[in-house]
Amino acid sequence: MKKLDLLLKKSFNIEFENRDLLETAFTHTSYANEHRLLKISHNERLEFLGDAVLQLIISEYLFTKYPDMDEGDLSKYRSMIVREESLAGFSRYCSFESYIKLGKGEEKSGGRNRDTILGDLFEAFLGALLLDKNIDEVRRFLKLVMIPQVEKGNFEKVKDYKTSLQEVLQAKGDIVIDYQVVKESGPAHAKEFEVSVLANQKALSRGRGKSKKLAEQDAAKNAFKELSED
Repeated sequence: MKKLDLLLKKSFNIEFENRDLLETAFTHTSYANEHRLLKISHNERLEFLGDAVLQLIISEYLFTKYPDMDEGDLSKYRSMIVREESLAGFSRYCSFESYIKLGKGEEKSGGRNRDTILGDLFEAFLGALLLDKNIDEVRRFLKLVMIPQVEKGNFEKVKDYKTSLQEVLQAKGDIVIDYQVVKESGPAHAKEFEVSVLANQKALSRGRGKSKKLAEQDAAKNAFKELSED
């Protein structure tokens, strides 16, 4: 974790006093499960806390930045910023994917680059930072990492892959598109769904997400990209 310490200090001027918190934030459940005898903590509880402080700070920012925007539009804009795919992108921007501890199975299946894992990691880091420092330090970090991207308007339009997939498939004729939940995992407060997208009952691709809607979008995105490459 020394390399992570150096990254945080050099890039964001952050030094953790409680390194156990930082260690926990970067420990996935799959790693903890493979080392049960060591009683290693994983990052799901920190993710829960990080999600809450992220929602608060982004809500505060949007409320101040857009005084004439109504509640509905503020909620939509916030959801674009804090969606799983966006948070995974911020994890990659910070190079966090290089430091997360994964179980062997999760590592082999490409977990280090999976949006669900990296989005959760970003939130867990925020939770750890809140506990180690304070909300002002979390706010400062987000102003360095997230807010500049918001200012550039990168979240004003988010691609709706379900619609894009529908347009591509139905251009070839009348096709019935269906989304089916094939797996649910995780505790009640941090569920993960796996969804399969089918065209005329033929499975095209699968996706994962912290809600059924996010999993459907991920499945549609994967199917859309596969069809675009053909």
